[in-house]
Amino acid sequence: MNFIFISPNFPHTYWHFCDCLKRNGANVLGIGDCPFDDLEPDLRNSLTEYYKVDSMENYDSMYRAVAFFAFKYGRIDWLESNNEYWLEQDAQLRKDFNITSGVQPDELALWKSKSAMKPVYKEAGIPTARNHKITDIDAARAFLEEIGGFPVIVKPDIGVGAEDTWKLESDEDLQNFFDNKPDVPYVMEEFVFGNIYSYDAICDSNGDPLFENSCWFPPSVADLVNKGLELTYYALLDVPEQLREYGRRALKSFKVRSRFVHFEFFRLTQARKNLGEVGDFVGLEVNMRPAGGYTPDMMDFAHSTDVYQIYADMVTNDQRLLKAAGEDKFCVYAAKKDIHQYAHSRQDIFDRYGENIVMAERMPDVLSGAMGNEMYTAVVDTEEEVFEFADFVQERA
Repeated sequence: MNFIFISPNFPHTYWHFCDCLKRNGANVLGIGDCPFDDLEPDLRNSLTEYYKVDSMENYDSMYRAVAFFAFKYGRIDWLESNNEYWLEQDAQLRKDFNITSGVQPDELALWKSKSAMKPVYKEAGIPTARNHKITDIDAARAFLEEIGGFPVIVKPDIGVGAEDTWKLESDEDLQNFFDNKPDVPYVMEEFVFGNIYSYDAICDSNGDPLFENSCWFPPSVADLVNKGLELTYYALLDVPEQLREYGRRALKSFKVRSRFVHFEFFRLTQARKNLGEVGDFVGLEVNMRPAGGYTPDMMDFAHSTDVYQIYADMVTNDQRLLKAAGEDKFCVYAAKKDIHQYAHSRQDIFDRYGENIVMAERMPDVLSGAMGNEMYTAVVDTEEEVFEFADFVQERA
């Protein structure tokens, strides 16, 4: 099997995908813009061959790289980046080289457009917040009247993460948004009071999950970006039953096949007409790639498993071969931001939680807006300990 991995060095833990695929017998062929000698040794050792391009934004360069590998190794069986930013380019390369194992360009709209997702949720019987494609301020006010007024969320119809996402709470906010609106399609969505839970899955060629996970996130990731707040989130011991049911329905309705995905749901903290009661789940959006940053590693720590190996087994065998090796724990991520001063140093944190900490490092600048500049990840036994750890890490001076 010939597997082309696009940008295998970002995030840097993605070398594990390459390593597991190679150990499963695949030729792992990397394409990226980082010089080979600058790749981490573990990644270099996990690649059969690497092709450096001057710019990954240049489609002709990417096309020539894939053509080179196809000429040298024969038919390409898989091409994947597991990165939202490259979804469209991945799809176009698959089409141009007749790689049928992944999504094609004409299927992407359903996966990337927040407005296009709504009918699919409805088909699956999953409640979702109402939204409106923004055209002008009068139409926005009409939508506000329909849903009962502020607050609302405005966000790019096609976008990644919480960048350029805003909570509007007054007509002044609305006017300011239209005065400064970026020149891209936006949607306005009724505000839902709830925390965010993920449904993460690696599914086989039938869309059946081989692995499932859930993480808890704060109610507004956008506030982390826009207000300079610190992120805390954690992997749960298990997936709540209603969330598991909705996640599996969404896999089928969105026609997901042979992928690692990250779906987001609200869990209501206030009842909402037509959505549900407190504790019910509501569909938010689907992301057809693994959860961001080092969340796949958190899944490993939480469930005593190896999601990279499960993914490789899915690719090469269309089944899960690896079983969990120990007990489930909560795995918590707590970030600091350089703009704040903190009461406890890195040494203080390790002195108190050294036996619990499984990762601690600087985050790449491109991820720091939401995920912070310096992160600490630990495993603990209870949800109470989750927040005790985060409070200690993030206590300000």
